[in-house]
Amino acid sequence: MIDPRLLEERRDEIVESCQARHFPADVDGTIALNRRTNALRTALNETNRQRNEHQKAGKQKLDPAARDAHTVEGRRLKDEVAAQEETLRLAETELEAALRGLPNFLHPESPRGGEADFKVLATSGTPRKFDFPPADHLKLATALDLVDFERAAKVAGQKFYYLKREAALLELALQRFALDQIVPEGFVPIVTPDLARPDVIEGLGFSPRGEESQIYSVAGHELCLIGTAEITLGGMYADSIFSEEELPLKLAGISHCFRTEAGAHGRESRGLYRVHQFSKVEMFVFCRPEDSEAQHQELLRLERKIWDALEIPYRVIDIASADLGAPAYRKFDLEAWMPSRGESGDFGEITSTSNCTDFQARRLKVRFRRTKDGGDGKKNELVHTLNGTAIANARALVAILENHQQKDGSIRIPKALVPYLGTDHIGPR
Repeated sequence: MIDPRLLEERRDEIVESCQARHFPADVDGTIALNRRTNALRTALNETNRQRNEHQKAGKQKLDPAARDAHTVEGRRLKDEVAAQEETLRLAETELEAALRGLPNFLHPESPRGGEADFKVLATSGTPRKFDFPPADHLKLATALDLVDFERAAKVAGQKFYYLKREAALLELALQRFALDQIVPEGFVPIVTPDLARPDVIEGLGFSPRGEESQIYSVAGHELCLIGTAEITLGGMYADSIFSEEELPLKLAGISHCFRTEAGAHGRESRGLYRVHQFSKVEMFVFCRPEDSEAQHQELLRLERKIWDALEIPYRVIDIASADLGAPAYRKFDLEAWMPSRGESGDFGEITSTSNCTDFQARRLKVRFRRTKDGGDGKKNELVHTLNGTAIANARALVAILENHQQKDGSIRIPKALVPYLGTDHIGPR
């Protein structure tokens, strides 16, 4: 949620952000609501001032007639204050709803445009040239008896799966490998709940309800299955005030993730690439506002470090405006080369990292007190929040199986994972 004090000052930037994101929002209507709310607050303050003066006057000695008049006026002012408080409460509620409908500001360097208008910032590795027709990950995993979608569908429905044999061990190996890359960088490992309350989910800028929601709601409970540990890590410090010395606070969340994947169809959604449940290690950072852009680059560096070690060719892209969620000020994705896409392969998303500035912190009321460089520690400021994928296991399996497949149907294991898996290959059977 953006600061209502900036509505008029940065009105054109907000309008541009809404338009660039294809985000329907009434910015001028929100400005009008803010003006009305401020006017109501001023009127209430004035009535309270009058009431306080009236109460002071009542302490003086008054004749019976004046005392009766004073009592009547006191009741009138009391009723007026109550009415104005209720009117203000309703106006604040309406303004809050309107503010929640506005997206974050856009970074000046974020590309403007739709999904295809991203900017490639860097590449790593060279897509492999196979001397045999490469198979897709689903065919490879089925032949090696690593996954079972058919039996999982009987138990839980489509887009659920069983991981078997080395794939089950690889699931655990990837998590531990990712943690071993980021914990020495100051991240605190945390196993989070897999559920959260709707108000926490909304606080992070996700929609827990509606046709477009990717969130599963639990019937009969005010709880939802999380789509990412970003939700539980951000909610962990709601209504908190950090000291400046505690920042940046870097967390590594280990969780299952659940997504409805509404509207996800097509060849690219086959197999493990787009599923209803997967495991992930998520990086989350609380920091000072002036540090967030540097922290964003640091999250990207760690993501690249992990995927370089997994020996997967990838590209780094700066996501275009219309493909950004409401909380993101700027977002970078890593896209891995996936040989099975199209006739000659293509890239598919494997990680993302976003700088959400103070958008989430304002909703969650996460603040800090400055004590460095002359700060007196009296004034609270909002922190900035950032998130980044260390490893999302399902898509990591896709990339590893397809890029490291061998002619005999076996899979070569990247050297960095061998100590965790205990073998340098899977198969052939």
